[in-house]
Amino acid sequence: MTRRLLLSGLLLCTAGSLAAQDQYELNSEWKSLPIKEVKMDGNKLSLPATALKNWEPATVPGTVLTTMLNNKQVPDPFYGMDNKKIPDIFHTGPEYYTRWFVKDFREMPPATDGQVWLHFRGVNDGCDIYINGKKVNATTHHGAYLRQTYNITAFLAKDGHNRLAVIVYPAAFPGDPNGGQGGDGTIARNVGPQYTAGWDWIQPMRDRNTGIWDKVTIEKTGAVRILDPHIVTSVPGIRQPDGQQAPAILHVQATLQNPTANAISGKLKYQLEGKSIQQEVTLAPKGSATVVLPDLTLENPRLWWPAGYGPQHLYQLPLEFITDGKISDREEVEFGIREIQTAWNTHTRSREVLVNGQRIFIKGGNWITSDAMFRFSKERYDAEIRFHRDMNLNLIRIWGGSLTERPEFFEACDKYGLLVFQDFWMSGDCNGRWLDPQKKDDQWTRRQYPNDHNLFLESVADQVKMLRNYPSLAFWCGGNEITPPQDILAAMKDSILPKLDGARYFFDYSNSDSMSYNFIGGNGDGPYGIQTVAHFWEDRTFPFNSEVGSVGVGDLVSLQRFLPKENLVAPDFSKKFVDSIWDYHKYIGYNNSIDPYGTPKNLEDWANKAQLVNYDQYRALMEGFSAHMWDWYTGAIIWKTQNPWTALRGQMYDYYLDPNACLYGLHSGSKPLHVMYNPVEKMVMIVNNTFAYHRDLMLEINAYDMAGKQTSLGQLFVEATPGSVQKHVELKTIVDKLKSQKGIFLSLRLRNLQKEIVDDNCYWLTDANGNYSGLQEMSTVKPTVTATRKSGEVVVTVSNPTGGPLAFFNRISLLDASSKERILPVFYSDNYITVLPGEKKEIVISGEKAATKNTVVEIFGHNVNKQLVEIK
Repeated sequence: MTRRLLLSGLLLCTAGSLAAQDQYELNSEWKSLPIKEVKMDGNKLSLPATALKNWEPATVPGTVLTTMLNNKQVPDPFYGMDNKKIPDIFHTGPEYYTRWFVKDFREMPPATDGQVWLHFRGVNDGCDIYINGKKVNATTHHGAYLRQTYNITAFLAKDGHNRLAVIVYPAAFPGDPNGGQGGDGTIARNVGPQYTAGWDWIQPMRDRNTGIWDKVTIEKTGAVRILDPHIVTSVPGIRQPDGQQAPAILHVQATLQNPTANAISGKLKYQLEGKSIQQEVTLAPKGSATVVLPDLTLENPRLWWPAGYGPQHLYQLPLEFITDGKISDREEVEFGIREIQTAWNTHTRSREVLVNGQRIFIKGGNWITSDAMFRFSKERYDAEIRFHRDMNLNLIRIWGGSLTERPEFFEACDKYGLLVFQDFWMSGDCNGRWLDPQKKDDQWTRRQYPNDHNLFLESVADQVKMLRNYPSLAFWCGGNEITPPQDILAAMKDSILPKLDGARYFFDYSNSDSMSYNFIGGNGDGPYGIQTVAHFWEDRTFPFNSEVGSVGVGDLVSLQRFLPKENLVAPDFSKKFVDSIWDYHKYIGYNNSIDPYGTPKNLEDWANKAQLVNYDQYRALMEGFSAHMWDWYTGAIIWKTQNPWTALRGQMYDYYLDPNACLYGLHSGSKPLHVMYNPVEKMVMIVNNTFAYHRDLMLEINAYDMAGKQTSLGQLFVEATPGSVQKHVELKTIVDKLKSQKGIFLSLRLRNLQKEIVDDNCYWLTDANGNYSGLQEMSTVKPTVTATRKSGEVVVTVSNPTGGPLAFFNRISLLDASSKERILPVFYSDNYITVLPGEKKEIVISGEKAATKNTVVEIFGHNVNKQLVEIK
């Protein structure tokens, strides 16, 4: 839900002479000082005449640590072990990170009955607020997630020169960052993010993300303000993404607030698709009311679908309150028409997800937050969610030790078709599920965290109101691997969510039996870390696994961004290599999985071979789950797909938005219509994870040796029924024979009747000893590479000549022509590509930065020397 900037000149519509209302962000020219350096109270400090001599520039939105970093007072906590050089709040005490933030702004008092409002979308953890010599909030605010709104009309200076002063207090319980999950666990006494005390994928954030971490805005309205609109769409029946649609029903309501001393009558209304819906209402003085509008039946609606299943149509609903012929307030709400249901699959013993009546096989990724220091931007959110769409995923789970994600995150998920599974702020590690010697309190005590249950519930209600209109939001969840305390759980489940939402399924906790019946034992999720490729196919795990994953180290370019030069040394498992900085960045071992590719010559060679492992791991993970779709599984959520810090594990792209081979292995293995090779049964299979019936597909199976010699293993027409997995050709004898000496490449393709390739999958298989001996001896090839700029995109064509080996596993990058550094972020239609002899492939580089001038394309591969290609 977004409130658009409405200027008076744009309001000349249906209601005659209109009040000018708008909203703007206070996001620049803030100043700050630590509390110990400020020798006055907030009343004096907030007077515009008070001089601010030697005050530091501040970053708002942003944490205290962000301001200190931008002022070069601390080193970059994401580089090397510099985070250890920053004082930790547990040792310094809270005053060290308690700060004043001051902002001068221009705003005249409104005429007649106009109102001016001050909004804070997130302050961690507490604050007191002053404007023009007066305290705004009657009591100190607490709660990292709880939004704040204040009517500041009476506080504004007559000359329009105003000063806002905010003192921000850290959380009462920062916790001891002793290396445990959430440190000593006491950070969970607060209602705030737990990971900031450290986890097994991050070091502690030294200020625990204290600060005005989210947007501060000024809003101007007439006498009556619209808040918390709520749109629910009903889509009865079983739908298809295309063709004529049966009607859908729109249910709309909103709360109206009248801060004046007079009763006000008017109407709440909107227009959509040529129909006008309205409701008359009278608001008491200083009163508010929730107004339910008549339902609207939409004919032939344009539906919203998850990625891979259909388009993501979105509507704009302009909601207005009109009194005395004038618009008092207007909110434009973006929404999608869709209905999400769940059902219990008695065969798999897990929950399955339905959208618009069609069941969706969940291919998801776990998400922490975009940036560990809460440096958020709409552009970064858009890039990260686009990466998830490009992985052919359809769901993101927001892990409970972090936050309720920001509206800009959900806007990107709406745009790209990613369903969202939103945890609330609990984790079994801190909240007492397990006995843990690193925790300060016993399980019984931790089980009742946080200290303030009412604040937790108030925050839940507020965040539900903020996020409930996004079509991508699919599920609420009580917490990560644990339920909230019983009184919190009961209030959420029985009161808050039914009243304020009522349209989404609620999971008690992330791996509860209501999601996935645990017939295996353990915690109900995992495994984590490196697995054999065969494991993903033959070893059964939980039927809707909320966390399952593997490795994710980037290549040399990625490692060089945050590891000092002296630490750029390849891990050596045989020597039990442990580098303190690698360990500090939570390296998860590849063990001996790189050995079959040959002993690495250096870190660059090691990292390039790690990409082969990365690709294989994540292609196999999703292929293995898809192979057992609706039989063993209803879905899987990878732990995890991104890092908000420079960690050396679990990521498809690094913190700097540079993708690695994990992303493209997943991109391949998650394709909605996909041909794949089961390495256990030696069977070629086709998965159709769409609603369409694909007829007359030509399946082509070919093997290539290391010299590029082709052996045809079959060609036949096949069909792929909707939502199915089908076995087609068994290859055991011939594949084992062909690969026995040096391994082979196995090429699987699907073509349509126009002979166009609709899926292309190439495996590299070991020799009889489990080694990639042939890869170690491959001859170098010299493909012809061209790059052409077209309509803001770059099209790269890689042509491999006949008579030689495959051009194997080529990484393509867009570089700045002068610095030779990668342009980030950009998006590749595919990467780490293999080109067969006598063939060519086109890769499209897109995204806003793909249009950057003075760029070149870099390409290198396993047997392709690095070259730079001029863009024509």
